[in-house]
Amino acid sequence: MRQERLPPAGPDEVRARTLWTALSRGTERLVFEGRVPQAVAERMRAPGQGGEFSFPVKYGYCAVAETEDGERIFALQPHQEAFNAPRDSLCPLPEGLPPRRAVLAANMETALNALWDAGAGPGDRIAVVGGGVVGLLVAHLCAGLPGAEVCLIDRDPARAETARALGLAFALPEAAPREADIVFHASASAAGLDLALSLAGEEGTIVELSWYGTDTVAAPLGLAFHARRLRLIASQVGAVAASRRPRWSHRRRLAKALALLRDPRLDALVTEEVAFDALPAALPRLLAPGAPGLCTVIRY
Repeated sequence: MRQERLPPAGPDEVRARTLWTALSRGTERLVFEGRVPQAVAERMRAPGQGGEFSFPVKYGYCAVAETEDGERIFALQPHQEAFNAPRDSLCPLPEGLPPRRAVLAANMETALNALWDAGAGPGDRIAVVGGGVVGLLVAHLCAGLPGAEVCLIDRDPARAETARALGLAFALPEAAPREADIVFHASASAAGLDLALSLAGEEGTIVELSWYGTDTVAAPLGLAFHARRLRLIASQVGAVAASRRPRWSHRRRLAKALALLRDPRLDALVTEEVAFDALPAALPRLLAPGAPGLCTVIRY
């Protein structure tokens, strides 16, 4: 834990007091382990980041705070008690969204962008491999498409309970339904990618949401990949999906992500709460590979 003195807010800045932040496990685990590749270090900078990869670095991008005027806002800011930020970078919380749940906004943006990248539509048969926060949010959004058949697939049977809370079908890998129109992969594992490719139907689309950092992952592109004319595409939240880019700004997308979080069932994705002053001691446990639970929120 490091102490900093905040300078006075500039003419176009707002000072805010942090209420909640959240750990984004996939990305922050790679940062925590010092595994951000130099080739993409600039792209992986968080908007409010301090320092450089790998250490010392101040990271995080899921903050809910209150301005000096009493407005509750979401900001792409690190884990810290207060901050100054440009006024136009802050997004007000919509009516009816509790601040604690609002920390899921960055993950919801990722999920929304993935649906746009995939071109998912009504009636599609959709498989989501990986029941972490992003996978669950993708499946949740897909389930809102009229007539869509959506199944969440994870090797952890405990994810079935969370899927039920969101009204989603669930399957273990060996029972996953096949011949999907679209498969989203969000398990960050080679085995999950292998499964995702096997679940797609003829000329189906596989959307890769996992980020592997410096790891090299074998993609099984032999067998029937070419014969079945499968399409493997990357989705990443840093740019608005090409299908929406001419009309949607990052701010418009973030505002929509916040609005989509007003469903109280999404509280099931927040499985642990840690006080800010206890965070340094808790991080090794929270970011350990295979750590149980979903979203951890930090209370200030």
